[in-house]
Amino acid sequence: MDVRCQSPLFPAQQVLFRSVNTDEYLKLAEVEDRMWYFHALHANVARGLRRAIPVDREARVLDAGCGTGGLILDLGKRFPHWRWSGIDFSSLACEMAQRRTGADIREASITKLPFADAVFDGIATTDVICQVDNPADAFAELFRTLRPGGVAVINLPAYMWMWSYHDDAVQSKHRYTRAELKALLVAAGFEDVRLTHWNSLLFPLVFARRKIFPGTTKTSDVKLSPAIVEIFFRAVTSLERAWLAIGGRWAWGLSVFATARKP
Repeated sequence: MDVRCQSPLFPAQQVLFRSVNTDEYLKLAEVEDRMWYFHALHANVARGLRRAIPVDREARVLDAGCGTGGLILDLGKRFPHWRWSGIDFSSLACEMAQRRTGADIREASITKLPFADAVFDGIATTDVICQVDNPADAFAELFRTLRPGGVAVINLPAYMWMWSYHDDAVQSKHRYTRAELKALLVAAGFEDVRLTHWNSLLFPLVFARRKIFPGTTKTSDVKLSPAIVEIFFRAVTSLERAWLAIGGRWAWGLSVFATARKP
């Protein structure tokens, strides 16, 4: 069902029936414009989309699983000629995203996109397909709604053996290997598939936090760190992106990242 989310943003104190997922959306809205992870993720997505979309011409781009709109808000400033749409399964997230971005935001599932065939020049989906039971349906929808020559940019958490409290909190269902992600893209009809890990240099720290010293937390790692830590993490992920920018790849990392074209 095509539902445009145009109602005012709910203040957090008015959310009476709050699921774990709702709590995570509220946290996301508070930190995604400032946290090091999203700063790096958005930069990676921007690089991937530029493979197929000139920055100086109009293009139609979808954020499939837009959350509270941080990616659209960030990349909308970088690429003002692009026209953004977004979908999310959460009505609360849709309301937040529409209010923050003014984009065409619709409440829908990534496994059944409310758009016609071949309408987007690019589609980004970050840490979303890991939350669905039927990933093949999601990739088929990405393929269907992309124009020929369009690019899909996908980010997913890596390695099932890294499963932790964080995955439970954000309601993930699977963590992926590069081989699994490539197989799904190829099966959906994509070509020119390029894969890499990232969040690689910080991987030992994250492993220690989630697997050795998890504590008793029941919430995700979506939170701001002290300023000096945020600065350090941004610097480290900037080094990673510099390597990727000159054609390098990372063989390990907390996330697996792919770009692929529709023939």
